[in-house]
Amino acid sequence: MRVYRAAVMGSGGVGKSAVTIRFINGEYLEMYDPTNRRQFEVDGTPCLLEILDTAGIDQYLSLNDLFIRDSDGFILVFSLIQKETINEVRGVRESIRRIKNPVHAQTIPMVIIGRDKADLVDEREVAPQTAEALAIESGCPYFETSARDNIGILPAFAEIVRQIRQHGVRKRHMSRHSTTNHGSRKCVIL
Repeated sequence: MRVYRAAVMGSGGVGKSAVTIRFINGEYLEMYDPTNRRQFEVDGTPCLLEILDTAGIDQYLSLNDLFIRDSDGFILVFSLIQKETINEVRGVRESIRRIKNPVHAQTIPMVIIGRDKADLVDEREVAPQTAEALAIESGCPYFETSARDNIGILPAFAEIVRQIRQHGVRKRHMSRHSTTNHGSRKCVIL
């Protein structure tokens, strides 16, 4: 079974941990371990997705760079009720392209998640058209999700695995996050 690694990154407070918890545990929890794995099937093929949730390290740029270099794909998360977080996704996307491969950036597996807090729907600040325009500009799929109501979580994670499979895995330096299985694949979720 192929192993993929993902790191969840984005602005502080956008719900990176809530999305990860919902995907890993299938429920909405308050506390959890920031390094998680989930075995599941994508298009009938089993895989193991390792997810590194970078919540709490947003301010450590050197760690963000390490996670980017050591990952195969990226899920960029922003909050639908905090307009400024969509602009931060653009910055993270550009960092990924700069670090991974500035010449062939379009082949970097990437999806964008707009995280909705279902109980705060009246406070939405990011229009659907704005989020969809970001996805088109980024050349990647867009998913609106709700961790609390389990909406859109599994499709977003399955899509990043599909993209990693389609685009392959780039060579990366061994790090403390690497597995001993040299055939493993990693994905960073930002």
